[in-house]
Amino acid sequence: MSEINSVIQSRKIISELIIDILSGKINIQDAIKKFPQNINDESAQCAFHAILHYEADEDYRQHDLLYSEEQKDYLEYIANLFENGEDIPANIIEEYKKYYESAPLLSKKGIIYALKNLFRLTT
Repeated sequence: MSEINSVIQSRKIISELIIDILSGKINIQDAIKKFPQNINDESAQCAFHAILHYEADEDYRQHDLLYSEEQKDYLEYIANLFENGEDIPANIIEEYKKYYESAPLLSKKGIIYALKNLFRLTT
């Protein structure tokens, strides 16, 4: 499979994971375990971190319904982009890059490392 097809297929998987998270079919920890690994795609990396932030902000979303709706809309936006094979806009990718070092993708250090960093974000 070519790298382009691999990226497109990974994005479709990520789109489904996001929809499953938002619909309550899967929890975020299980979605992280199913997240495609070893993909060289900045949009996928950005989506991974958006999911981590969604998890980290769970308590905040419970107290601020407007923020909760904004986060859900944002994840739906990413899911729709990926379903259509589109990239996340460059300005959004740039905004998330500052989080990459503190919570790298799964392929770099493994699921346990990602989960530990996820909980570090919430404190």
